[in-house]
Amino acid sequence: MSAAGTVPVDVPLAAVGQLFSTPTERWAGTAAVLVGVLLASWAIRQVGLVLRDRYDPSGSLLEAAQAALIVVLSAAAIAAVLNIWDASAEATAISETFDPSPTTVVRALVSLLLLLGAWGATVFAKRLINVVFEEHDAFSRHQREVGYHVVQLSLYLLALVAGVAVWGIDLSDILLGAGFLSVVVGLAARQTLASVLAGFVLLFGRPFDIGDWIAVDEHEGIVTDVSIFNTEVRTFNGEYVTVPNDVVTAKSLVNRSRRGRLRIDVEVGVDYDEDVEQARELATEAMRDIDIEEIRDHPKPRTVLTGFGDSAVVMELRFWVDDPTAERRWTAQTAVVRSVKDAFEESEVTIPFPQRTLSSRPPDGLQLRGESRAVSESGEAE
Repeated sequence: MSAAGTVPVDVPLAAVGQLFSTPTERWAGTAAVLVGVLLASWAIRQVGLVLRDRYDPSGSLLEAAQAALIVVLSAAAIAAVLNIWDASAEATAISETFDPSPTTVVRALVSLLLLLGAWGATVFAKRLINVVFEEHDAFSRHQREVGYHVVQLSLYLLALVAGVAVWGIDLSDILLGAGFLSVVVGLAARQTLASVLAGFVLLFGRPFDIGDWIAVDEHEGIVTDVSIFNTEVRTFNGEYVTVPNDVVTAKSLVNRSRRGRLRIDVEVGVDYDEDVEQARELATEAMRDIDIEEIRDHPKPRTVLTGFGDSAVVMELRFWVDDPTAERRWTAQTAVVRSVKDAFEESEVTIPFPQRTLSSRPPDGLQLRGESRAVSESGEAE
């Protein structure tokens, strides 16, 4: 009976051993398996791209299916390599190590289903939140992100608690060991925990919203995403910078979009011989006559005198921009500089070049010093 039971297992191994009997054949078979895995992975990737364009634009479900297929493919490749090299001893060791009881298999399957269920619920919740929030203009995109992350964390916590219960672990035991565990985790992942706590501070404190123009830690750009760990900023060079949330909360942060408007200051110098008050009025009128949507009418543009420069009286042109972005800022600033320059040229108001006067002592001074020195020497001689 035992011999009959071993036939279905030994016959395939013997057949494989006959096909790959020499080291050269076995290396060739192993290379063929690796090439097959690579080609199959590439094919899965290409099919996923086609299906994503047609059926799943977000790509979340397809990525999960692709990952599952690659896991199955990898397991099959491992079994094939073990058979090619006739590694029955290694296969037996692996089987004995992972020889689960039916109860363990059921618990593992339930835990896996709980994890998949939590992941699927978060995907569904994100889509549902997007649909609900898009129908109500009172909610901002930032509030949508906050709602999604709260739901996501709650679902994964529920799945974790359920998974612990499935394995028969008492939560009180975990809580009793939480003191030691908190020390270990705190030392090993204090930076990550700080980022998580800072992420919730940003999500609920709302120092900025998604789409705002901010400057933090030498980075400046538009906020595109705020997660529990990081804040993503798109710079004006088109680059995406990921800044840890603890860095955002620890550094000085400038929100240029907080009030929906931004004041821009441009300095210009006027020659000392010019009528400064007339130049100031010309600059103010030139700014107010600009007809572009970027520059606000209220508050009105104005010009103030700020000081004395090396070769000019310095004036500051002040104007406001609606819905500030880098493009709108540079458009408005370019229009102001052009308009004020044209107004000054038309009224013959001089914007002086920087000037510097260099002088030296006349040679006569050296001669006088020489003569006085000779006199003093003659006096001493006398």
